[in-house]
Amino acid sequence: MPNDDNPPPQVAPWRDKLHEIIFEADTPAGKAFDIALIIVILLSVAVVVISTMPETNVAPYDTVLLTLEWVFTAVFTVEYILRLIIVRRPVRYATSFFGIIDLLSILPVFIGLIIPGGDKLLVVRTLRLLRIFRVFKLTRYLSEAAALNHAIRSSRHKIAVFLTTVLIVVLIASAIMHVVESNAGNTPFNSMPEAMYWAVITMTTVGYGDITPMTPWGKVTTTVLVLVGYSLIIVPTGILTAEITGVRKPHVNTRCCSSCMLEGHQLDAIYCRRCGAQLEPDGSDGN
Repeated sequence: MPNDDNPPPQVAPWRDKLHEIIFEADTPAGKAFDIALIIVILLSVAVVVISTMPETNVAPYDTVLLTLEWVFTAVFTVEYILRLIIVRRPVRYATSFFGIIDLLSILPVFIGLIIPGGDKLLVVRTLRLLRIFRVFKLTRYLSEAAALNHAIRSSRHKIAVFLTTVLIVVLIASAIMHVVESNAGNTPFNSMPEAMYWAVITMTTVGYGDITPMTPWGKVTTTVLVLVGYSLIIVPTGILTAEITGVRKPHVNTRCCSSCMLEGHQLDAIYCRRCGAQLEPDGSDGN
């Protein structure tokens, strides 16, 4: 049922039209906009990658690439401002997942003015490619994403218990190694933080080899920790698998609520399931 206690403000027709183009993917105009946006994102990321090559750090290549970076940033900045203007609740959009990603795709260029190399963080723009699921009507993936999100939320307490257990094991192992190895003169284990770093790397079975035990008891502890790591690595997978198996995957479309920015509503939905605002009619062409 719609929420009549705090109805969303009325907006001008041109804002509704822009909202349909920028936020929806079920209309020809919306799909064309998103495809163009994806192309621009790919080109901007390609420019960032190419700019890290030594061959391009000389004139005139660096000038051209820097100019392109600022052009792409200007495009994304205008797009972000338009999104803030046309939504009914700008703060809700700005604090949403895609709102934060859209902002992060702009900031690195300005960070690069303060921190050298900070502009290379522009590769975060690749996260915006998640919109590709909407563009090509891959709504079944939205259902899968909703199921995964529900499974993660449902299993968060179990995962918290698992991570706490891992932390306890890491602390105990690092304390043992600090005492045993530091007394034997193995300097990399002279502090608990260094020993904790070793414990995490060993428990995850990565094993860089930059810190290794020397004593027999240290090697025994390492062996036990590796076996514990192998045993624990499947726990979060099992938790999520069990939750996902029990989730009923809803059939959803790509409509986006213009009030709270929630995306992925059921096919016959009239009102937003989060805020109760009335949804725009489904503009799908049926393809």
